[in-house]
Amino acid sequence: MTPWRAGRRPHPSFPGHNPGDHRVTRRWRACAPRGKLSGHPSVPGHVPVEEFDAVRDYLTGLQDRICAAIEAADGTARFREDAWRREPGASGSRLRGGGRTRVLRDGAVFEQAGIGFSDVSGDALPPSATASRPELAGASWRAVGVSLVFHPRNPYLPTTHANVRHFRAMRDGRTVAWWFGGGFDLTPFYPFDEDILHWHRTARALCGPFGGEERYQAHKRWCDEYFHLKHRGETRGVGGLFFDDLTGDFEREFAYLRAVGDGFLDAYLPIVERRKDTPYGERERQFQLYRRGRYVEFNLVYDRGTLFGLQSGGRAESILMSMPPLARWEYGYAPEDGSPEQRLSDYLRPRDWLRELG
Repeated sequence: MTPWRAGRRPHPSFPGHNPGDHRVTRRWRACAPRGKLSGHPSVPGHVPVEEFDAVRDYLTGLQDRICAAIEAADGTARFREDAWRREPGASGSRLRGGGRTRVLRDGAVFEQAGIGFSDVSGDALPPSATASRPELAGASWRAVGVSLVFHPRNPYLPTTHANVRHFRAMRDGRTVAWWFGGGFDLTPFYPFDEDILHWHRTARALCGPFGGEERYQAHKRWCDEYFHLKHRGETRGVGGLFFDDLTGDFEREFAYLRAVGDGFLDAYLPIVERRKDTPYGERERQFQLYRRGRYVEFNLVYDRGTLFGLQSGGRAESILMSMPPLARWEYGYAPEDGSPEQRLSDYLRPRDWLRELG
């Protein structure tokens, strides 16, 4: 892996770039175009190439901006980049395309922070994708996205996850389906009401131009339902936003995707500043490691992105980047009555945080 620096990035080996051109690319753009993306009507089933490329350009810029912000928040560690490329048949892969996996390790604030960009395609969808959309069986596809998971060092600073992605399925060279997906969620071990309130206020505010309270409530509920460990009878954390299969007006939903991607740092960085220097001891550290085990359980058992990536022959190192660097399991563990550790259980269920805490 090579060091990454804001404004200079190694040549990305993705579709649409000349693999023989190893010049440093231009500085990332701060945002995607805000006006019309093309002269084509933005209707389901039609995604012109230039519209797909606009999403891709936004996502590479988003990865750059988040990396720069997290390096600044950590203060010591830097992301290292692993630029990768896949061709069909290589190491059993059924995919083509590439990506940029960036990992920051052993920082002052973040024990590990991973953020990946990928642009991959295939000739047939895996079972995890066609189970709910059987009409797409046999269609070729292309997917582009940014996904991140940050595992802080301090147990009082929550783990977080965010993902924004775009997908299209094709037959005979024409798009037959497209959608956006994504969201962000927060997983505290020692929850603070102030942090949860800020997180959800930020989520609700960014939903404003796209349906307001109705969209916030719908995507909050979807987040609570999706990030649920059925075998444990608890949510993964205190939720946030989650959406998938979002289609309709391309420009409107692309704008919402950008609002979610851009809003992540607004939601998370104030929590980082409040909690990164909170004193803690071995008791808190051991509880953090124990709760990280639940994070692993969800990602390996339930997460559709993980299943899609592994079933489609994706790059395992990048797919499993979300795993914490250390975790532990303990048979029959039960926190002491009245302890801060027991208090967490009341936060691991769907709640109307803005009404209860605001």
